[in-house]
Amino acid sequence: MSPRKMRAVANLVRGERVEQALGVLRLMPKKAAQIIVKALESATANAGDKSGGEVDADALVIKQISIDGGPVVKRWMPRSMGRANRINHRSSHLTVVVSDDRN
Repeated sequence: MSPRKMRAVANLVRGERVEQALGVLRLMPKKAAQIIVKALESATANAGDKSGGEVDADALVIKQISIDGGPVVKRWMPRSMGRANRINHRSSHLTVVVSDDRN
């Protein structure tokens, strides 16, 4: 998915509590929301593994969420009169950092 489409969704949950952000994202009709939900749940689970036990998702806050551009697949689409238009299939790199309130 293109970074521009994903950033519009990521900007809505930046700095929010994880539980609140998941609630907002699950109700959002955009495809990028489901991708961000998956990454956020993974980041929450990783926080639990790193701390050595269960972590309350209420205590976690999205400290950083960044969407960077990934590789672009370039293709050509034939057009009339011997011309061609370039089609850019953009991709993105999603980074989610969660932290507890104490930090």
